[in-house]
Amino acid sequence: MEFKKVKLKNGLTVLFEKRDVPVTTVMLATRYGAMYEPEEEKGIAHFIEHLCFKGTEKRSVRDIAEEVEKVGGVLNAFTSEEVTAYHVKLPSEHLGIAMDVISDIFFNASFPEAEVEKEGNVICEEIKMYHDNPKAHVLDRIKENLYEGSAGMFIAGTEEGVKGMTREQLFARHREVYVPSNSVLCVVGNNDFDEVVRIAEGFEINGNEKVGVGVSEIKKRIVKDSEKRDGVQQANLVMGFHFPYSDEKERYAAEVFSTILGQGMSSKLFSEVREKRGLVYGVKTELDLGKNYGYMIIWAGTDFSKIDEVIDICSREFGKMGGISEEELAVAKVQVIGNRNVESEGSNETAVNLIMEELSEDANDYYDYEKNINAVTLEDIKKLAGISEFASFSLGP
Repeated sequence: MEFKKVKLKNGLTVLFEKRDVPVTTVMLATRYGAMYEPEEEKGIAHFIEHLCFKGTEKRSVRDIAEEVEKVGGVLNAFTSEEVTAYHVKLPSEHLGIAMDVISDIFFNASFPEAEVEKEGNVICEEIKMYHDNPKAHVLDRIKENLYEGSAGMFIAGTEEGVKGMTREQLFARHREVYVPSNSVLCVVGNNDFDEVVRIAEGFEINGNEKVGVGVSEIKKRIVKDSEKRDGVQQANLVMGFHFPYSDEKERYAAEVFSTILGQGMSSKLFSEVREKRGLVYGVKTELDLGKNYGYMIIWAGTDFSKIDEVIDICSREFGKMGGISEEELAVAKVQVIGNRNVESEGSNETAVNLIMEELSEDANDYYDYEKNINAVTLEDIKKLAGISEFASFSLGP
């Protein structure tokens, strides 16, 4: 695979993977997400993401969407704990359109005053939507039981907090963190690297060059609680485990661990909780590992009367991971590597992974994935299985 990386004179890091299919993803990300916010500003990164689509000095809201969509492209964005990213996927021949539009909304969003209150209302509806969805709600709430303060709060913030943010506050923070030295551009597609660099060097950028925002202090905790809600028939349960994140080797071990325990119909939890006992329709594990935090969750949907039983079984299966065989480990490695290869077919997914690797350490590590997974040992898995404390949250009738 042809991969190139360069840091431009303006401070922007450029990642490029060459592909032979006529589709390109252009992704531009800032090293700024929900983990960087103090409690009083929770949700500001997500609010900024929304407002970047509301116009620039030279483009209206309609212009932004129309320029990309008229050539068959798709434009979107996401905010996570440690990054906010904007991406366009379109036919490779229209690289220039993608680069021009995405750099304009990223660096030069104008934040029209009339749009701030309106988009704040939109985000409040988004907050309500997640709250009213039992599964989404428990997956968000487990963070509150794993971390204190801002780190435990919903990425979109609270309705009160969002409505209290001003245009001046949002605009100032955007100009502070959406700068080249704090950003990464990734292009995955059938294009020429020199052309990508040439276009990126010509980006029009209005903003500061001083980045003064760091990650908020992250304090762990372990809390177990529940919530009752009328109108639901099934209980949604989630257990959360603090996982190591600072050691790269432990990160790969966590991926193997999660796959064996709760990924797919062949996983231990699916076999034990659903197939053997019929206690759930769905049960799975998910990992969220960043540069400054890491945790794994087990989610299950079950009858309210079976919550304690499901927790007990899941906890036992977690602990029994310390006794897996070399054969089980070898099979899981093939599965994990295969999952990554299948995922990598999509240029969007590859761009996300390259950016996350770059923010963590070095994008080149993306191409050492198979080697790093194969280096995981039984001792690594046993160490993770020794984590006995877990937070939990359930919502049911």
